[in-house]
Amino acid sequence: MTITKLNGTFLQVVYSPKGGVEGFLLRVSGQPVQVIVDKQDEKTAHLMGGLVAGQAIIVATQDRPPSDKGDGEHPVHAFQKLVSVDGALPPRAAAKGAGYAGKIVRFNYAKHGAPNGYVLDGGDFIHVKPDGFTKLKLTVGDRVEADGDAHFLATGNGWAVEAAKVNGKRLK
Repeated sequence: MTITKLNGTFLQVVYSPKGGVEGFLLRVSGQPVQVIVDKQDEKTAHLMGGLVAGQAIIVATQDRPPSDKGDGEHPVHAFQKLVSVDGALPPRAAAKGAGYAGKIVRFNYAKHGAPNGYVLDGGDFIHVKPDGFTKLKLTVGDRVEADGDAHFLATGNGWAVEAAKVNGKRLK
């Protein structure tokens, strides 16, 4: 398969039937082009969800073979890398195990009502489970630094972090 750099204008996110980000549409040389994102690539999906219609982007893609479902309305490429947004390097997605920090603005609660984590001023949700919440004894206004695996929040405004360490204390 051939790698192609597409230079175009971001049009919109394309959603999967379950509401996830499946890809996006660009306008390249006046024509729409669809770029699909691997369903396991949450970091890229989160970045694409933060783009605004009209932004100039350059993206590296891989050509795709014709679909066995028939012809589409426009060409379809597979996402490889976001090269630039409005002429600048793209924002970095949070890496696995990256640090997450901020001030606690509210608590989050498990389905049975017990507090199980913290929502930070930057939008991230630090999940510590009820036992971790009791152990840490943090309150609204406290500063938090956490490490752990993360997935983007369904609301698109932060990361859900399964905390392994909070303020230097191991939880597992």
